[in-house]
Amino acid sequence: MLTGRKLALTLAFTALVAVAFGVSCRGFFTKNSLSSIAIQPPSPQVQVGQSTGLQAWGTYQDNTRSQIKSGVVWTTSDNKTVSIDPNTGEITGEGSGGTATITAAAQGLSATATATAFLPNVTGLTVCTGAFDTGTCPASTWIISGSVGGTRNYYAKATSNSTTVDVTTVATWTVTPTPSTGSIQCTNSGTSPETCTVANPTSTGPYVITVTYPGVSPVTANITVD
Repeated sequence: MLTGRKLALTLAFTALVAVAFGVSCRGFFTKNSLSSIAIQPPSPQVQVGQSTGLQAWGTYQDNTRSQIKSGVVWTTSDNKTVSIDPNTGEITGEGSGGTATITAAAQGLSATATATAFLPNVTGLTVCTGAFDTGTCPASTWIISGSVGGTRNYYAKATSNSTTVDVTTVATWTVTPTPSTGSIQCTNSGTSPETCTVANPTSTGPYVITVTYPGVSPVTANITVD
């Protein structure tokens, strides 16, 4: 049986060991801090008038990865196109659609994603030349000299719930095939009309502008470079 003096010494020794162990642990084990964050999904799409949730995921110094469920601040570059709840990361499609940059920030780090708001019940997608409702639809073949080059304006229109809408800024514009010399490109600038350019010089041959919009089949316009 321990005497009072021996018991006191034993308890004191135990306390010293505990303190030493704590100091040792703090010396050997460093905090597993956040090294980067990412938004999921990276390119979200949401129908105008509807909402969907985004998530922030963190990668830590030990290379583990998990969802960050608190302490994230969410912002949008354009509340009139894609609004967002700053606390939950829920986005809502606004107006007539378009794109906005979404930012998630946590612990001094940030990540971005491009969110697209699109109209419901879209039918009759058409690519036209000129400016919205003043040009020619559908766009005729653009015949141009590759040794001169030039630009042409296009727009995309669609019918949504019996209303004709300019969807140029929401659509994605691509040109195929990629020419071996020079370039043909559409800017995807987020403005209407969309400007497509044939640079000087550009290889001769047929090219195709493909316009893609969420929820409807892509449409095309032709370019002939001679």
